[in-house]
Amino acid sequence: MNSFKALVVNKTETDFTVAIQTVSIEDLPEGDVTIQVLYSSINYKDGLACIPNGKIVNYYPFIPGIDLAGIVISSKDPRFKEGDEVIATSYEIGVSHYGGYGQYARLCGDWIIPLPKGLTLKEAMALGTAGLTAALSIHRLEENGLSPEKGKVLVTGATGGVGSVAVAMLAKRNYHVVASTGKESEHAYLYGLGAKEVVSRHDVYSEPIRPLDKQTWAAAVDPVGGKTLAAVLSKIQYGGAVAVSGLTGGTDVPTSVFPFILRGVQLLGIDSVYSPMELRKLIWERMANDLKPTQLLQSIAREITLEQLPSALSDILKGQLRGRTIVKLTP
Repeated sequence: MNSFKALVVNKTETDFTVAIQTVSIEDLPEGDVTIQVLYSSINYKDGLACIPNGKIVNYYPFIPGIDLAGIVISSKDPRFKEGDEVIATSYEIGVSHYGGYGQYARLCGDWIIPLPKGLTLKEAMALGTAGLTAALSIHRLEENGLSPEKGKVLVTGATGGVGSVAVAMLAKRNYHVVASTGKESEHAYLYGLGAKEVVSRHDVYSEPIRPLDKQTWAAAVDPVGGKTLAAVLSKIQYGGAVAVSGLTGGTDVPTSVFPFILRGVQLLGIDSVYSPMELRKLIWERMANDLKPTQLLQSIAREITLEQLPSALSDILKGQLRGRTIVKLTP
């Protein structure tokens, strides 16, 4: 094996391209472990990496893809050996280090996790960074005292990757999940994931945003941010919390101190990129066991080929992808 197929983005002074190309194995960056990549997945960040002004990729030409799952073919790291099934997400992968949109990858051993028992490589990519983010959100909320008897849990952006997985995971743990979406056509999908209620974006956020509103939800998983987050904070019950992980709704949050000082609400920031490895392993074990949605692949994910990837990356930036999209790298 001297060469392989990969999605390569390139930017020059006059041109920007996204294309499937043949890459030499010698072009892979330095690393301890070489992996045959069987599956990757699509995240919003990957879509940004494939546009000229996405501000994700640090140099060109480049192979994006922040998630990957595959089999070790060689290793200088004693923690991994040939034939091991492994997964890797985030860190510098797909940002400043060649990522998962190639049939082979070479990574730092510190970025790699053995595939947990209870998950296949394909299921791991149905989860990926979005699943890790959703599971971290639930973990932090439960550390903060959330339990099913405390009340309803809101999930914003519920048809997206993080939102879909969060709805399914919370439902598996017997929470009363309220899923918020702007897509009326997706209500059946969300009920199928386990949502008890589906509400519109307008039910969550409308102008003007009150400093304090009716106490509605015990907690929320919010991958949206912006004004949506401000509105959600105003409606969280006393002592509740919001786990925020995204900014598709914007970076400015026009809230006040009132939810925090009058209701004891907590805002929990969720980072899946540099979360400590011990916590990361714990969360992946939870995803393989008590958080793993039933019929994961059938209900949340669809599979595409490497050749179909450029079109799908464009779709995620337009908000046209539902749930999770798995990329199969092998023929």
